[in-house]
Amino acid sequence: MTTADPVIVAARRSPLAVRGRGLARVDAGALAGEVIAAVVRDAGPPPVADVVLGNCTGPGGNLGRIAALAAGLGIGVPGATVDRQCGSGLAAIIDAAHATRADGRARVAGGVESASTAPVRVQDGVPYARAPFAPTGFADPDMLRAADDLARHDGISRARQDAHAQRSHARATAARAAGCFDAEIVPVAGLRRDEGIGAPAAVLARLAPLVEGGTVTAGTSTRIGDGTAAVVVTPAGSGPGLAIRATAVVGCDPALPGIGAAPAIEAALARAGRELDEVAAIELVEAFAAQSIAVLSRLGVADDDPRVCAEGGALALGHPWGASGAVAVVRLFARLVRAGAPAGTLGVAAASVGGGLGVAAVLEVVR
Repeated sequence: MTTADPVIVAARRSPLAVRGRGLARVDAGALAGEVIAAVVRDAGPPPVADVVLGNCTGPGGNLGRIAALAAGLGIGVPGATVDRQCGSGLAAIIDAAHATRADGRARVAGGVESASTAPVRVQDGVPYARAPFAPTGFADPDMLRAADDLARHDGISRARQDAHAQRSHARATAARAAGCFDAEIVPVAGLRRDEGIGAPAAVLARLAPLVEGGTVTAGTSTRIGDGTAAVVVTPAGSGPGLAIRATAVVGCDPALPGIGAAPAIEAALARAGRELDEVAAIELVEAFAAQSIAVLSRLGVADDDPRVCAEGGALALGHPWGASGAVAVVRLFARLVRAGAPAGTLGVAAASVGGGLGVAAVLEVVR
């Protein structure tokens, strides 16, 4: 048994596709299998003890196990599937880290979503878009309504949201041109690049609000998409990589679920004994500009802080729900480990989650 901090030694993802486009014919199990096979090759030994995979809207059947088999890991590697909605991918990595800390065996973890192939859900013969995030007696807004409510609650203007989204696209456009995504992307079904990047300020300014009388638009909401991301979590002493120093999963008001990442980040930092000023890189799942701004405001971080999604976030790259938290970790691995950041450099990955949750992890470069 061990209590030392596990280390992420390999991290890859698929291109992130817009629903119905480049990955529309690839189901969730096959999509995850491609990337898991690649990340296991990157890591090499030791053998993988398990695959823990986040997912929100897939067909069931334990996608962790299906993806393990699809990746060719052998019939002896089991699998598990985690649902913490759009924090699922990060939650799966946290769960895998706990297991590796306990038994000293390596695991693959991450998330996958294929919105294009997700089954239609039916209740009493009527199709519906989503299951409830909260039971009767609690607020249960869909994420668009929740983001618009949060913008109103915090007084976040339309112009401020547009500027945040435009900045995400501009950063992602520059990063793609510089080849920053090349080493982390595993081509799938002929797709080699993220599909959603690029939204000029003039385009954003012309878009109508999605809620009557509101401020959130299609441009300040992330695109629903298809994609997967996976990491290999190994026992302490491995490297180079990202040591998982502390994690947190918290609850918050279901009426304002977009704020969940803020208390989760605060809790994870407190458990790590570190301060936000010590963190060099932050990857926050940008489901909506208003949500990201609200989280940053609660943390005392400026909208344009260069540490936050420095190469673009989900507003530009896309939001494959169950995978996005894992994409955040892959992005941290690229920004810190692949980019050569010195040992001791800190990163934070976090997501706010429908139903009123926050998930966060504090990671540190080891060499």
